[in-house]
Amino acid sequence: MARRSSGGRSARPAPRAPPRPAPVRQAPPPAPAQSGSGGSMLGGIGSTIAQGMAFGTGSAMAHRAVDSVMGPRTIQHEMVEPAAGAAPVPTANSMDACNIHSKAFQDCINSYGSDISKCQFYMDMLAECRKNSGAPMSA
Repeated sequence: MARRSSGGRSARPAPRAPPRPAPVRQAPPPAPAQSGSGGSMLGGIGSTIAQGMAFGTGSAMAHRAVDSVMGPRTIQHEMVEPAAGAAPVPTANSMDACNIHSKAFQDCINSYGSDISKCQFYMDMLAECRKNSGAPMSA
């Protein structure tokens, strides 16, 4: 008997099954509500303090680690003293700063003329300004 060869494709393609829809995922159930206001104020402060202490400890450990690699940090404060014979040189800014006090003193003298005791406050302010700025005392 002669056999038929089935080497060719069939004239009609086999029907495909329709694709299944993707499974629908549902949202997780809501978290249970906390009773009251959500905790005491002291608990919140305690939590903040504990967090700050943990941050401080971590920072200190990081500083130690860097110091061990880079060497300890040193800070030097240097004081510069002026030469013994050098007098401070008045600058234009120091003269401008005392001009306000000088003008107030002159206005007081012009107003009160013979009663200079009323202008003592202005004279003291002018003297203090000139002493601090290094300006000469000439009124």
